[in-house]
Amino acid sequence: MSDRPPLVAIVGRSNVGKSALFNRLTRSNRALVEDLPGTTRDRNYGAFEWRGRHVRVVDTGGLLGPEEDPFNPLVRAGVDRALREADAALFLVDAVTGLTAGDEEVADILRRVGIPVILVATKSDVARARDSLPDLYALGFGEAHFVSALHGQGVGDLMDGILDVVGGARTGDRFEGVRVAIVGRPNVGKSSLVNAILGEERTLVSEIPGTTRDTIDTPFAFEGHSMLLVDTAGIRRRGRIGRGVERHSVQRAQHAIDRADVVFLVIDREEAITAQDMHIAGYAVDQAKGLVLVVNKWDLSEPGTDRHQFAKSLDARYRFAPWAPIHFTSALRGEGIADLLQAAVHIAEVRGRRVQTSELNRVIHRATAQHAPPSAGRRRLKILYATQADVNPPTFVVFVNEPALVHFSYRRFLENTIREAFDFEGTAIRLLLRRRSEDRFEVGA
Repeated sequence: MSDRPPLVAIVGRSNVGKSALFNRLTRSNRALVEDLPGTTRDRNYGAFEWRGRHVRVVDTGGLLGPEEDPFNPLVRAGVDRALREADAALFLVDAVTGLTAGDEEVADILRRVGIPVILVATKSDVARARDSLPDLYALGFGEAHFVSALHGQGVGDLMDGILDVVGGARTGDRFEGVRVAIVGRPNVGKSSLVNAILGEERTLVSEIPGTTRDTIDTPFAFEGHSMLLVDTAGIRRRGRIGRGVERHSVQRAQHAIDRADVVFLVIDREEAITAQDMHIAGYAVDQAKGLVLVVNKWDLSEPGTDRHQFAKSLDARYRFAPWAPIHFTSALRGEGIADLLQAAVHIAEVRGRRVQTSELNRVIHRATAQHAPPSAGRRRLKILYATQADVNPPTFVVFVNEPALVHFSYRRFLENTIREAFDFEGTAIRLLLRRRSEDRFEVGA
């Protein structure tokens, strides 16, 4: 058996429970689940382990008629690509409503693909579900597995059936590399940027805001570096976040930032300075991530537009993250993509950097000698000792006599001192202040 886990595609018409089954198999809630046709549009990859074997699964968009969903041709293309990649397919039908013309259409597609097909009757916790058994046999895919993804009924038997067909790999598909999250407001070109990076139409690209709803993880290699790309749904202002799918999309985007090493904040060149972009950047900074401001669609700028002046205007607004580099790209033309990925690799390496304690304290001592710590009345702040506690993100602990005496501006001064001395550009760093008795030696004493 191959060391790479086989891939199983989950396919079916819209609203038959594909995403619910994906979440149950992968023991996650990565795929959006709503009682609305067409909720899933992109492919969503995950994996599960069963009886010591590992299998990858891909959730696909539900197939609808063109009159029902304007994205249907794009969804169909994504389903076709998933089936070309897959070693087998799970064909989901709704056991309660029975077979429909849409199911017959999916069955025809699967017959032409020529890969093994496992028939799955979903929502089988309902008593009348097995009434559809004769119709299911008529599809010609053998005996169906009756499952309830909601309650977990029949899922173990289904996973046994999957292993019988594809085998599974002994080792998991664990990723160790640079994790990059692509975030931003809706319709700023995130999916186009993903496709430009990967060189294929991995995610849907449309002029209609809100096309992407799931977070899509895609591993790839760049100049010998393993990377994982996450394309996320656009984050809207809190007051404009609707119930249901869009609210879940925002949560997925924030979760993607939480899992990332480096965040690409894609900015609209025509509306580059917005409170919402700063909110997203602020969230990434609060989570101590690497951050790159990506001005996409730069090829559409007016002739003679000065990118240096444009960058200065961004710097003036993103003062809370002056260390975040600005990159100009054109996903359409592929311009600036290599430089952007090189920046991500560099930032990830910086985030893993360790500083010697002795050198760190020498730097802090020189800085405090030039810029004396503040005082409050008769109390004066004393910097006693500093050490690096962790990496990814770089975390420093500074022991002081009284943490309450450290003003925000002086904390920022210490952060900037460490950043400039040890080249931590491109990433947030964490600075923790801890009380320590003054009978300990001071920095430089």
